Amino acid sequence: MDKQSAYYGAFQSSFIDFDHGIRVGHLSPEERITQIIKNNLCNRHGIDFVCDRWGRGVYWQWICWVPKPNRQAKPQSNAFNFASAKFFIAVDREDRVFQAGIQIERAPKQSGPGDHGVKLAPDWDWYILLKALDQPALSVVIKRLLREGFRVRAGAFSALTEYHRKDWDVKACRRRLQRFASDEWGGFQLFWPMPEKEVRSSSGMELVQATLAVFEALTPAINLCMYAPCLTTCTDRD
Repeated sequence: MDKQSAYYGAFQSSFIDFDHGIRVGHLSPEERITQIIKNNLCNRHGIDFVCDRWGRGVYWQWICWVPKPNRQAKPQSNAFNFASAKFFIAVDREDRVFQAGIQIERAPKQSGPGDHGVKLAPDWDWYILLKALDQPALSVVIKRLLREGFRVRAGAFSALTEYHRKDWDVKACRRRLQRFASDEWGGFQLFWPMPEKEVRSSSGMELVQATLAVFEALTPAINLCMYAPCLTTCTDRD
C-alpha cells in the first residue's frame, strides 16, 4: 500500500484487550479498527468489503472483512458471509495472542437448531480451498508463509489443530478438514500471531500497519481460495 494512501485513524493498541477482546464500542468512527481496516482494504483493492464479527457489546472476539464481489458472485450463498473467504483479526485470550489472517469456514452439512438455517452449499469457498490444497500454487504460498512465522489452524472449531513450519503437512491438513464431524462448524485459518508483549510495546498506528502488512502477504493465498478471485496483488499492480 502506498504510504500516502494509508489511513491509520486514531486506533490505540490498548483497544486490544487480552481479557475482554477487541474494543469497538464507545469509540468514535476514526478510532474503530473495523472502519480503519475496511477503509484501507477498499482503497487498496478498489472493491467493497463487508465487515462482520463474533461478539457483542463493547468488546468483540473476532472481526472479519469479506471481499464483496466474491460473495455476490455465488449463485446460492450470496446472502451469507460464512460462505466466503475473509480477512480476520482475533484475540486468543487463552494463549494471549493477537491474530491477523485469513479464514475459510465450513458450516454443518445439515443445519441444526442453532445454525439459523445456514448449511454448506456447493458454491462455498470451502470447496475451492479443498481443491487448492491439492494444487502446488497454494502449497508453495503456505510453505513460504510458514517459514516467515505464520501459522495454520484447521479442523472443527471445537478442536483446531495448529501447524507450524516444522510440522506442516498439507495432506494431513486436508484430511483433517475433510473428516471432522458433519454436524460441526469448522474451518481453515492462516494467520500471523502477535504475542501480548509485542502488542503492548506497539503504538496503534504500528498495529494497523502490521495488520495491513499481514493481509497484503496473504492476498495471493486468499485469491486461490475464492469462488471469484477479486483482490489485487503486487504483481497485478506492477
